Amino acid sequence: MATTAEVLSRVATRPTWAEVSLATLRQNFRTVNKHVGAGVSVCAVVKADAYGHGAIECSRALQAEGAKWLGVTSLDEAIPLRTEGIETRILLMTGFWRGEEGEIVRLGLTPTVWEPWHVELLEKAAASASVKHAVNLKVDTGMGRLGVSPDELPGLLKALSAAPHLVVEGLSTHLASSEIMDAPSVEEQTRRFTEALRVVRATGFDPTLVHMANTSALISRRETWNNVVRPGVALYGYYLPFQRAGREVSGGTLRLSVKPVLTWKTRILSLRNFAANQPLGYNGTYVTKAPARVAVLPVGYADGYNRQLSNRGRVIVRDHYAPVVGSISMDLTLVDVTGIPGVAVGDEVILLGTSDGLSVDALEHARWANSSPYEILCNISKRVPRKYGS
Repeated sequence: MATTAEVLSRVATRPTWAEVSLATLRQNFRTVNKHVGAGVSVCAVVKADAYGHGAIECSRALQAEGAKWLGVTSLDEAIPLRTEGIETRILLMTGFWRGEEGEIVRLGLTPTVWEPWHVELLEKAAASASVKHAVNLKVDTGMGRLGVSPDELPGLLKALSAAPHLVVEGLSTHLASSEIMDAPSVEEQTRRFTEALRVVRATGFDPTLVHMANTSALISRRETWNNVVRPGVALYGYYLPFQRAGREVSGGTLRLSVKPVLTWKTRILSLRNFAANQPLGYNGTYVTKAPARVAVLPVGYADGYNRQLSNRGRVIVRDHYAPVVGSISMDLTLVDVTGIPGVAVGDEVILLGTSDGLSVDALEHARWANSSPYEILCNISKRVPRKYGS
């Protein structure tokens, strides 16, 4: 009996897909490298399936481009990369669960640590394997999530000093508000991190990788770079709008010339003609004001097309914008194509992407959905096949 993959390979499937340009990803990586210069290493973040772009394929491309480090959330995200032959150093950014320490040592992964039990379990696993194993020590400087507090840092350093099979290779923290230019917390977090580094070195450790800068910080705050930066969403073509005094600011040095890596497309499934005063979709949230031609698209919130785009969003059809009308449902979305010449069933529709000077991007979706480009990209579901171009 044929496998599911074999059957799918020989039939036409539901025409909603995402195109991922690995060439653009590699160019974005080069752009980040050029921006920070030769003295700063880049840890390319591929967590959350590379922000919905496909972690294995993106990691291969980044490794080929020369990435020395990849950042993932946890062991379950690292295992497929090692299984598929990714040899780049991998940082586990949110630590590990009890029982994972042996596999972490076996696969040569670098876990982030901040709990005494992290040290205890990893020391036992490394000793059992007769190896010295590198770890990344995380300090909570004000984010309030993960990391050892400054008060507890001396105690954890004492535990690390008593763990001869562990090497403190890295020291890190995470900024809470790096895109807010007048946020006092960034300066305070930087001060606390500098003090933590002093304490670590005074205790006898000398981490060679010191990092706190995410995408926003690597663009806007040179003082946070240290010798490693951790770009995530920038690699995929986006960054958050910068703010000052509650208002969006741009221009000057607050730019990074990266381009979106992913284009999301579908095709027109059906065309309908409606008279004026016709309610459309669930609960009739849109009523035609005049005779209208409406295209039905085979995409919905089960694919990650955010319901907040209902009666707000727009797509590109035949190099024209077409507004979303009615409530987005699980599998279908309606768009008004009245007045767009030549529209036909099967026409390609751009949900995210550009065409002839027109553009709909994840930032636009995020504004309508009161969200962020991170969430928009990560929420494109597994039901949407990714097609990779070099």
